[in-house]
Amino acid sequence: MDLDRRFWEDRYRAGDTGWDLGGPSAPLKAYLEQLTDRDLHLLFPGAGRAYEAEHAHRLGFRHVTVIDLTDAPYADLLDRCPDFPKDHLLVGDLFQHEGTYDRIIEQTCFCAIDPAQRPAYVRAMHRMLRPGGKLVGVLFNDPLNADRPPFGGSQAEYEALFRPLFPRVRFTPCHNSIDPRSGRELWIDAPRD
Repeated sequence: MDLDRRFWEDRYRAGDTGWDLGGPSAPLKAYLEQLTDRDLHLLFPGAGRAYEAEHAHRLGFRHVTVIDLTDAPYADLLDRCPDFPKDHLLVGDLFQHEGTYDRIIEQTCFCAIDPAQRPAYVRAMHRMLRPGGKLVGVLFNDPLNADRPPFGGSQAEYEALFRPLFPRVRFTPCHNSIDPRSGRELWIDAPRD
């Protein structure tokens, strides 16, 4: 299966967006609301309709960037939030992106990439984070699918994957997931040394 731009555009065109919560994820909403430095540079990779990026923008964060393989969901974001800076809505391959950030906010990107690409994802996150920055967000703690997204995993798998580049990574069960995901989500906090 090619999880390329066309694959995701076809999903949006068909309305096959089961990952779309219709608003920001509760764990990420709570995380963003407790941050006090509105000058942090935030990246939301593979953010789809970018509810969390919209929430950060509305909270007053000035450097909110979204990157996705397709711009298909951006029209919806701009309808909801017309003052979101269009030049902060990037279309492209996350693995080729050259920006640097204080926080990378993970919601559904990791579970949407081919599991064979996960080591490249970890390297890309490490490369894009400034020293002292963090990758934070939600990962599924559930096997899910083997043949199509969303792909899941377990804490043990994630520990082995992230720890070489993020030795202080921590995983904790999310306590405020939506009901269908309750008990199936882990919060990742991966500081870059």
